[in-house]
Amino acid sequence: MNKAFRALCLGAILAFGATACHGPAPQPPLAGAAIGGPFALTDQDGRRFSSAALAGRYAIFYFGYTFCPDACPTDMQVLGKAMRLLDAQDPALARRIQPVFVTVDPARDTPAVVKRFTAAFHPRFIGLTGSEAQIAAVAKQYAIAYRKQPPAEGTDGYLMDHPRIAILFGPDQKPIALLPVDADAGQVVAELRKWVR
Repeated sequence: MNKAFRALCLGAILAFGATACHGPAPQPPLAGAAIGGPFALTDQDGRRFSSAALAGRYAIFYFGYTFCPDACPTDMQVLGKAMRLLDAQDPALARRIQPVFVTVDPARDTPAVVKRFTAAFHPRFIGLTGSEAQIAAVAKQYAIAYRKQPPAEGTDGYLMDHPRIAILFGPDQKPIALLPVDADAGQVVAELRKWVR
């Protein structure tokens, strides 16, 4: 920083305050988006879980299903690794973030199944399931479109179509940003550090 610019900044700080040289804080990409809302589902231990329990904390929401053959385990692994990196680098920051997995396949994803799945990625993951109607209502609130594919001929197994996105919400339960689960854990950590205060 050259002397003239340093002097200009010092003068601006004295005249207008410390934010004058840095400009306003960046606006979250999802600010104002109509995503999210109150809900009550069943957690991985079979207990009622309300969105009110997340108030005051940042939350990462990922919608998927445990029988997913590739995308969900890959994305959950990225999120789990990102949380472990934060646990090691900045435990206080990590504790402010609650990762949440919501199934879009409640017919197969019982609490016990969801518990085994989420525990494989990070011990603090909350896994949520519920009735078909409950899951449909929450998915609609969170702008998640999903559908069951017809099973292959001669089988009773099926796949679920759903988006591969993780959404970061603030302590006020308003959406902040999408996290790059299609990238790597380091990029997810960088995005979390950008927005989690």
